[in-house]
Amino acid sequence: MNTLELRRRELQGEPSGWGASVHPVLQRIYAARGVLQPDGVEHRLQRLVPPQSLGGLEAATDLLAEAIRADWAILIAGDYDCDGATGTAVAVRGLRMLGARRVGYAVPNRFVHGYGLTPALVDSLQPRPQLVVTVDNGVASVAGVARARELGMRVIVTDHHLPGEQLPDCDALVNPNVNLEKCGQASPLFDPCAQDARMKNLAGVGVMFYLLLALRAKLRGQGAFAGGEPDLSTLLDLVALGTVADLVPLDFNNRVLVKAGLRRIRGGRASAGIAALIECGRRSATTLCASDLGFVVGPRLNAAGRLEDMQLGVECLLTDDAAQARRYAGQLDQINRERRDLQASMVAEAEVMTAGLRDIDAVGVALYEPSWHAGVVGLVASKLKERLHRPVIAFAPATLDECGDASPLADARAGEVHGRHSDAGHLRGSGRSIPGFHLRDALVMIDARQPGLIERFGGHAMAAGLSLRAADLPRFAAAFDAVARELIAPERLQAALYTDGELPAGSLSLELALQLRGAGPWGQAFPEPLFDNVFECAGWKPMGEGHWRLDLRDPRDGSLHDAVMFNVGAATPPARLRAVYEFVVNDWQGRESPRLLLRHVEPA
Repeated sequence: MNTLELRRRELQGEPSGWGASVHPVLQRIYAARGVLQPDGVEHRLQRLVPPQSLGGLEAATDLLAEAIRADWAILIAGDYDCDGATGTAVAVRGLRMLGARRVGYAVPNRFVHGYGLTPALVDSLQPRPQLVVTVDNGVASVAGVARARELGMRVIVTDHHLPGEQLPDCDALVNPNVNLEKCGQASPLFDPCAQDARMKNLAGVGVMFYLLLALRAKLRGQGAFAGGEPDLSTLLDLVALGTVADLVPLDFNNRVLVKAGLRRIRGGRASAGIAALIECGRRSATTLCASDLGFVVGPRLNAAGRLEDMQLGVECLLTDDAAQARRYAGQLDQINRERRDLQASMVAEAEVMTAGLRDIDAVGVALYEPSWHAGVVGLVASKLKERLHRPVIAFAPATLDECGDASPLADARAGEVHGRHSDAGHLRGSGRSIPGFHLRDALVMIDARQPGLIERFGGHAMAAGLSLRAADLPRFAAAFDAVARELIAPERLQAALYTDGELPAGSLSLELALQLRGAGPWGQAFPEPLFDNVFECAGWKPMGEGHWRLDLRDPRDGSLHDAVMFNVGAATPPARLRAVYEFVVNDWQGRESPRLLLRHVEPA
């Protein structure tokens, strides 16, 4: 729909204080991300924001300490995505390390229970636990928490999602994005301190890790560790994986967590499950980057929750048996292959549907296909959002159970729930947005203007989910497009690719490529460096199916550079081209060399 416009990131100040060992190009990259001095990338664990900055921990740790002392049966209620799976594993492992002897877990099956701590999930818990601790969900599980309390269970909610109008009536609530004082909630759940803004980007697994840190401090004060204090840093590989995979912004605090987890993995100290998933993805643990967690490891876990049951993923992360971990990882890899095939066919169908959008000029795009699988429909919305540079909501049929009150939708992923027995009379949608358009707020506007059109909704700025009657889809699509037109300035509809500018002649060296690989961690809101230069194509050949292997000549000094580009189909490269690329290290048979990983090319 749009041509791609190349834009260069501007420096946010003048870098200073860097030693001569830090390449000037890297200093410039950091400055374009707001890091002007070395302390902005000193990702040491000692610089983590302290746990007491997170509201709600006092009530939660009091209850957990009591549960450990009294040997209660504790159940971790997780979520069926990577953040939820890693958070569940961190909770189970961490509580056991801190002295809890009876800790189990339950992850809802999206085809049976819906999203979060639903009444259906609560009723399925046998034997009934005395304490339920949610991870990466629960802030919108009003009915589920009420059902658990009705059955005599105590409930701690740990979550990071935005709240709805009503908060659950739980015993303790830990969520960096909930200020209970502002919500008018009674104060016993909430510490008197205000939420620290430096915590607001924590993933669900990060919230759980902080709860464990606070619990350890409380138990330490009670003299619980006469035989030696447990080392919770052993959980940081799981924290890193969940944080990167959930696409939360990598602010300084999250970069500290991710960097520490990567150090464990690179040092050969990853959990058996993560090590096996890395091996399945054919990556080297010793050189693993954050992008490998996001694009290689995370999808293999997420696939289980999308198509099957996330219990398989959690078991992979909990086992300490390397052979068993490989078996689990192999199963997850196979499910992920099925997910990729299903996603490809659904995206192809969606592209056919949107082929005429140039004519109708839709700004907010709503798509529906009766055969679509709602476990994958969010990925379809994401792919179409990238290609159209429009907010997109993709719909699939809801299950019969989801049409009732048993499975209230709580956030974006709830919009992806899809059952094997669908009801074409009701739809579940999952949406993805573009910068500057708050998707959840847009749904709030539609709900206020047309009450009853949307049955349930929730989510975030960039992702949201909803349910509605199939007969109302045309009316919703018109309302969504109208709100998008109202809120999105025309210039924001121009697809843009931001780069860090040209690399100077003579700087495309292995030394710089190694520094870029060791820097970061790069990710959401702290993007991996991209460069753009003009090259001459000195030669190329097909590589596999639909990929290029190229020799690119720098016309400024005549130097030749190895380059690859994936998924180009049957196209051929221009003789003279402007390339946007990552500058990476190619490790082949133990030999390291610099390589250009092309992301976009156009004639120059």
